[in-house]
Amino acid sequence: MESKMLVIDKVTVSYKTKKSRTPVIEGLSLQIEEGEVLAVLGPSGCGKSTLINALAGMLPLDGGSVDSVTSGEKRPLNPRTHKIGVIPQNCGLLPWKTVGENCLLPLKLRREPVTEERRREISGICDALDVSRLLRRYPAQLSGGQVQRAALARAFIFNPDLLLMDEPFSALDAITRQDARELFLRIWKRNRPTTILVTHSIEEALYLGNTVAVMGNRRGVLRYSMKNPYFGQSDPEAVDYLTAKRVLHEKLGPEGERRGDIEQTAE
Repeated sequence: MESKMLVIDKVTVSYKTKKSRTPVIEGLSLQIEEGEVLAVLGPSGCGKSTLINALAGMLPLDGGSVDSVTSGEKRPLNPRTHKIGVIPQNCGLLPWKTVGENCLLPLKLRREPVTEERRREISGICDALDVSRLLRRYPAQLSGGQVQRAALARAFIFNPDLLLMDEPFSALDAITRQDARELFLRIWKRNRPTTILVTHSIEEALYLGNTVAVMGNRRGVLRYSMKNPYFGQSDPEAVDYLTAKRVLHEKLGPEGERRGDIEQTAE
């Protein structure tokens, strides 16, 4: 059986000026199985957003590699040859374009033809996210929840190989945030794009991630990762769930950082 995964191997990324170089991520290694969601937790400034920007091709790598691996055969991840969808923290809708134009923009940029079958698929995605009635509006005319749904629609209409999400739900109120998470899962399950979700929320990571990884304060060090048996469960009651939350909380805390880097996987 053909196995596929995204392999991030000893990646180093820096921010540079003419006079200085500031390393943000040094030697980070991760593996994500195709069709899974990796939820990345970490304190502010640990390099989570930098990782997203580097994978999207918006920042160059100073070292290491990112490869799409199929049955042992490596292909470097490249925005020109791989379809990479990005939902940034501000959702990234262009204010001078309508919601409909925003949703179709990735297809237009890649000059992908929109067949009748594709139109039906796009219509189904917009209906599922309750975006169809918003297509003629501009982003400034939308609520926060509507902007979020439009950003999700644009990402899933693009049908990416890799979906990168940088705290996409953080600006929403609690009720809208939960609705947006559920909508994401419902649409994600249609095509199951390989997804990396950056979040500050342990609950969100356990709800939306097949795997949960914790980055440390020191230049993007991976301190902990675990396979997540609670994926897609909004209200798990198992005592083990509370234990998993406590463990992740400890790994995120400053006391854990002082104990040194932890490289282990909880099964």
